[in-house]
Amino acid sequence: MEKWDSSAGTSAFHMPEWMIQFADQKQEFNKRPTKIGRRSLSRSISQSSTDSYSSEERPKQLSVGSSLPHSAEANAKGTLSAPKEAMKIWLAHPAASYTDSSDDETSPRDKQQKNSKGSSDFCVKNIKQAEFGRREIEIAEQEMPALMALRKRAQGEKPLAGAKIVGCTHITAQTAVLMETLGALGAQCRWAACNIYSTLNEVAAALAESGFPVFAWKGESEDDFWWCIDRCVNVEGWQPNMILDDGGDLTHWIYKKYPNMFKKIKGIVEESVTGVHRLYQLSKAGKLCVPAMNVNDSVTKQKFDNLYCCRESILDGLKRTTDMMFGGKQVVVCGYGEVGKGCCAALKAMGSIVYVTEIDPICALQACMDGFRLVKLNEVIRQVDIVITCTGNKNVVTREHLDRMKNSCIVCNMGHSNTEIDVASLRTPELTWERVRSQVDHVIWPDGKRIVLLAEGRLLNLSCSTVPTFVLSITATTQALALIELYNAPEGRYKQDVYLLPKKMDEYVASLHLPTFDAHLTELTDEQAKYLGLNKNGPFKPNYYRY
Repeated sequence: MEKWDSSAGTSAFHMPEWMIQFADQKQEFNKRPTKIGRRSLSRSISQSSTDSYSSEERPKQLSVGSSLPHSAEANAKGTLSAPKEAMKIWLAHPAASYTDSSDDETSPRDKQQKNSKGSSDFCVKNIKQAEFGRREIEIAEQEMPALMALRKRAQGEKPLAGAKIVGCTHITAQTAVLMETLGALGAQCRWAACNIYSTLNEVAAALAESGFPVFAWKGESEDDFWWCIDRCVNVEGWQPNMILDDGGDLTHWIYKKYPNMFKKIKGIVEESVTGVHRLYQLSKAGKLCVPAMNVNDSVTKQKFDNLYCCRESILDGLKRTTDMMFGGKQVVVCGYGEVGKGCCAALKAMGSIVYVTEIDPICALQACMDGFRLVKLNEVIRQVDIVITCTGNKNVVTREHLDRMKNSCIVCNMGHSNTEIDVASLRTPELTWERVRSQVDHVIWPDGKRIVLLAEGRLLNLSCSTVPTFVLSITATTQALALIELYNAPEGRYKQDVYLLPKKMDEYVASLHLPTFDAHLTELTDEQAKYLGLNKNGPFKPNYYRY
């Protein structure tokens, strides 16, 4: 149940002064490169991610980015030329990729590494890749206008001063911009990855070089995964007072190993279906001992990250891993929530024949009205060319389904959890696993039939490709504001329960991104506002409104 009533006469959420100031001056922060140049560059980087070149071939023109306060100040003054230089380097070397460029198979846990300041409070693949990660971060900043504006406007006030945030998210260039924004707003951060395949090693190195305690690398084992989380949490002389989680694994680990830490933790911000489900379970059982903010169900997260992001990234992930043609292919998408809707729309536009499975009659009716045939998985499993899960549930695709699939059927997951496909059932003696390329496996049956399994059933887009930076700007800004709200909320505003993001914050996040499109909002007159019973500055919709 929603705990926030934006239509009430007295609201619990009060917009801080720096937020009000920005609402009046947001056009000032829309000084960005032209769209053509920026997006051409972004595409060239995406296309290069499967290639690499040796250390002798790597460009040396640009030094490692400076520390955050200096970089932020330079950007604010318009004097930082690193993004332009980074663009020149990327365009001059279009085949550059650094995440998989090292042949060193030594576990990062066995290495002794230090950054240029002498700190060793991190564990990444190779700290020497920091220079390249810094360039990627600087390019991402250009597509994340709201976070950069938030950083510039609020860093003087330091609304997160004293906050000690432990995070467990995907570690990409976009997440790095979020982390450095949190640092600029006064927070101390320690970070681990929520997915063993999605970490960009060069970005993790850049963060470590900048002084962030980061414990993550691409291709972690299950043991490495939990070790990294523990290194973030269990550190002498430092205890978190805020949690930013993606999937609930960090929250679960603290509950399991260090429950006393919750005495000083002020709140949890969670952005995934899986993690939110876990929080509601804790709340229902009376075991949730701190307030939690459900970012996943905020409008800006649902509509932009889940829908629009997946609409673009599903094709990118499938193309990079399989090089397949979509026209005429038969695809079944399990789940027609926002992620499923995005996947179906993209595949339909490419000429695929799309089937949908769904348990919710409302989502099922939406699928039918959108022109998709609603089926049970058993009805089409023998004939489809691609199976995509996006439910957040477990055992959606079972061993029985896998046994009945046609030869060369592609199986992948677009939901956060890796439990949707029963991959464990495929690790049996009678089946042969054959690595085709990174994140692509053939699973071969005794009769010679094979399926193509992507990312071992983990999140396809972040494991095998990338996601649009601009969309992640929306999600990251939402996370930052949720952290600020929970951290600064007076005692008693939030109980030990799960809350939705205040509607006013959702609208604020959306407004920060409108200048990118040179968009101009219509303003209500006093008479119109009175007629509708609204404040001229919002919120404009009640919490029960479905966009």
